[in-house]
Amino acid sequence: MMSASRQFHIWTIGCQMNTADSQHVADALEHLGYAPALELEEADVAVVNTCVVRQSAEDKAVGKLGALKRWKSQKPERTLALMGCMVGVNPSPALRKRFPYVDVFMPPSESTPLVNYLQSDRINDQTRRLQEKMAQAIHVRQDRVTTRPNSPPHGTEDVTAFVPVVYGCSHACTFCIIPFRRGVERSRPTAEIVDEVQSRVQRGVREVTLLGQIVDRYGYDMLGNLGHSDQVPVQHGLAASGAPDLADLLRDLHEIPGLWRIRFLTSHPSYFSDRILQAVRDLPKVCPHLEVPVQAGNDAVLDQMRRGYTNAAYRALVDRIRTTIPDCGINTDIIVGFCGETDRQFEDTFDLLQDLKLDKAHLARYSPRPGTVSARRMEDDVSDAVKKARHRRLETLMEGICLDKNQRLLGTTQELLIERRHRGKWLGRTPQNKLVFVESGQDLKGQMITADITWAGPWSMQGRLGDILEMPAG
Repeated sequence: MMSASRQFHIWTIGCQMNTADSQHVADALEHLGYAPALELEEADVAVVNTCVVRQSAEDKAVGKLGALKRWKSQKPERTLALMGCMVGVNPSPALRKRFPYVDVFMPPSESTPLVNYLQSDRINDQTRRLQEKMAQAIHVRQDRVTTRPNSPPHGTEDVTAFVPVVYGCSHACTFCIIPFRRGVERSRPTAEIVDEVQSRVQRGVREVTLLGQIVDRYGYDMLGNLGHSDQVPVQHGLAASGAPDLADLLRDLHEIPGLWRIRFLTSHPSYFSDRILQAVRDLPKVCPHLEVPVQAGNDAVLDQMRRGYTNAAYRALVDRIRTTIPDCGINTDIIVGFCGETDRQFEDTFDLLQDLKLDKAHLARYSPRPGTVSARRMEDDVSDAVKKARHRRLETLMEGICLDKNQRLLGTTQELLIERRHRGKWLGRTPQNKLVFVESGQDLKGQMITADITWAGPWSMQGRLGDILEMPAG
């Protein structure tokens, strides 16, 4: 093992999958004897984990790399690594030419290039054993490091953790860069996921969020190994196929002692089966909180996006969710100003949100990503001014809806898992993923409590501490 005096710093932008990837890189570096640096200047290794889904995210990553050029030049022996969707499955020569001072280029979820670089000629027997163990867990399409079973993962002070269960995506919406950067859909073996979650729970994690670009499709890529077609009845999931699906995975994780809450994201309206919905209803640890992006409310726009469902189908899904789980929190994503979107088509999106009154809508203005179908074959013909105006209208609409829904909780008692302190107050979330702040002089981190809601705004609430609940710790 190297001396623990060597340190690393990881800068991450983008989705929860990137957060999980950075966690795995930190795990691998700690295995090599590195420790996390409190300040960048103290680090011997810096990793920039990138996202290119939005232009703004890519611009921030490029800016960070520019700032790190001086950091690298001050001490050339330092190691700078670039990771994530900017690199893609195979780093391009153009990227290497653009950033010649970067030492290592790492595809998403792939820490092996950095480990190999740091090892170089100094690999000892213990590290060779680590490399062999890592290699056994490497998928032919996307290498990655599994969580080590006998050592605490980096950041064990966190109460919550993100756990990828499906890598890549094979659906290929026309606006999405993920299939081109993260490769085809690949599900992790159930036993491997259970082992990782058990390891994290042993180190203090109480809530896990399962990640996948389309998490509902967990297990679909395994059908080929069983001789089945991918065309299975979505309503029934993979029950008749012999392959495990997300509902099966949820049931397996539900049995882990000491795990209190389970969430999963992101769902796709076309693959959200009754089996998954029933698992959310029937398993107490699975939170009644679903992220089901609609992206647009007009059928023609949805067809252009290659989403695979209609306005009516999405409305029916929301009705089915609310009938089965009346207290379920439902969040969505919206893209405004997609190629060719007219004023009338946008009004269909506005009407959808106004009618359904979902718990939250993540809003974004369309920007073409190089390599996607929409960038290659469609015209980005909605002006920035129109995009901004539509965005503001939806923001105002959702602010009113969220305020109304939260104010209905005034005077009620909510159950919260406390995650951390934030500006002098304790931050926790309800099972529906609503943010609540609580004042207390006690150390509430990692505790499950009740809180009486005393104030409600559109994006968060405040509560008065009630009871600290007795929960099984192991």
